[in-house]
Amino acid sequence: MAPTTLAAGRPGVDARPAGLLQRFQNSRNALGWAFMLPAAVLLLLFLTYPLGLGTWLGFTDAKIGRAGEWIGLENFEFLVGDSVTRLALFNTLFYTVVASIAKFVLGLWLALLLNRRLPFQSFFRAVVLLPWIVPTALSAIAFWWIFDAQFSILSWALVKLGLIDQYIDFLGDPWNARFSTIVANVWRGIPFVAISLLAGLQTISPSYYEASAIDGATPWQQFRHITLPLLSPIIAVVMTFSVLFTFTDFQLIYVLTRGGPLNATHLMATLAFQRAIPGGALAEGAAIATMMVPFLLAAIMFSYFGLQRRAWQQGGDR
Repeated sequence: MAPTTLAAGRPGVDARPAGLLQRFQNSRNALGWAFMLPAAVLLLLFLTYPLGLGTWLGFTDAKIGRAGEWIGLENFEFLVGDSVTRLALFNTLFYTVVASIAKFVLGLWLALLLNRRLPFQSFFRAVVLLPWIVPTALSAIAFWWIFDAQFSILSWALVKLGLIDQYIDFLGDPWNARFSTIVANVWRGIPFVAISLLAGLQTISPSYYEASAIDGATPWQQFRHITLPLLSPIIAVVMTFSVLFTFTDFQLIYVLTRGGPLNATHLMATLAFQRAIPGGALAEGAAIATMMVPFLLAAIMFSYFGLQRRAWQQGGDR
């Protein structure tokens, strides 16, 4: 007797090739592209187009009310020689470096503290998130009152303690204003760093610490040779986002000082806005914003190379 196939002998079983929809559902690549398409469209509309338009405006002489014509690198040549722009670049780099280092050190310390078994642990973890949850404008107004030249509660407390004789002009002196804005930024940014690093600490197996303790490792040696290496990929990502958020900070500075006094707290973002919108020089403001791109790309490359260190954790050769 000739053999027969089971599919042909069973009623209702279709032995025809799978349809287009079924092949699409079984394809990981096709499904991946389908899920990424909505996000790609949103990024194209709300990120790529404004970035391209802003870059184009930077090479024109556009002002509010007229389109402008192509002038090449004239805006950038002017900005390189502009003292206010150079000061804003210095302020931005100083603000970003000092604030990012402070947020990393304090955030890592807070993450290590919250990673321990403490009473009311969940409560303290929730409280740490408050500075990040509060709207930026609202926290900036609060710091504006704290740093007020006449009604500062901080100056009042220092006077009552006998540490100073007169109120400190936090926002009226250039260097005082720089450090005051950094303090406000650090206060807002610590929760993001701390909670992100805490999540990374939760993934480290306690067996590493137990084995090292048996070998006689001190807490500092455990931190240096276990915690930091295993936490380095998370640190790379977290610090990249922290640098990006700090470098492009606008709301906190604009509400707190509006770039004053004497342009001492003007960042590239606030100066670009001031030149483009209140000043009407759209092209000049766009050129200042375009000058920020190389620094942002450098931060992204730092994250990329930092992530390469994950290879050894996944069995790679690097």
